[in-house]
Amino acid sequence: MPRFFVDHPLVLESAFNLPETVARHVQVLRMQPGESITLFNGQGGEYSARISLMGKREVGVLVTEHQPIERESPVQTILLQAVSANERMDFTVQKATEVGVTEIWPFYSQYSQQRLSGERAERRLAHWQSIAQAACEQSGRTRVPQIRAVGTLESVLRDLPADLLKLTLAPGAVTRLRDLSTPVTHAAVLVGPEGGLTGAEEMTAQQAGFVGIHLGPRILRTETAGQAVLAVLQSQWGDW
Repeated sequence: MPRFFVDHPLVLESAFNLPETVARHVQVLRMQPGESITLFNGQGGEYSARISLMGKREVGVLVTEHQPIERESPVQTILLQAVSANERMDFTVQKATEVGVTEIWPFYSQYSQQRLSGERAERRLAHWQSIAQAACEQSGRTRVPQIRAVGTLESVLRDLPADLLKLTLAPGAVTRLRDLSTPVTHAAVLVGPEGGLTGAEEMTAQQAGFVGIHLGPRILRTETAGQAVLAVLQSQWGDW
């Protein structure tokens, strides 16, 4: 059954018109009145809805059933990701969402190749959020990761909760993820941009309590590194 995210209250027996982008997708699928789709709004669970109207631009639905399904990992993770080039950042948001990340906090590093401000920054943030929503539609997640507005490294480190495991990739580190014996329920993963973090930025992260970890002899790209760490966390302490 086709599955869509809607930023709309979902209540049993309520009727409403789907948002324009979702309606267009339903029309592309050539669905007809009487057919059912699955909706979720990130507030938990998912809903069955029956198409009641198929207009030229409007698609009306009636919410018929609620399933209290949760597919979120027991490991809550925050990805602190340095902003990378457009396609790489899009890939990062999409795959981190599929793997199960809870929140994504983008930040600008000294080596970040792209810096946006004002309206352009707001459009980019909305674009990332739409990618996360689409990834939730595809992967079956019922809650969409929160993506914060881009900050500085100092600001994201300052805002982190104190009671979580803090990890960053460091080629010279000796600690491996499998060396961490304490069960992990909350973790933050810090990933630098294409050129990596500067020495001063690595020192700032260490002072904030981040532990450098080693992922083997191969250097991972910025869009791969976070996914690798998140996947190991899911495998060791999550629902994989």
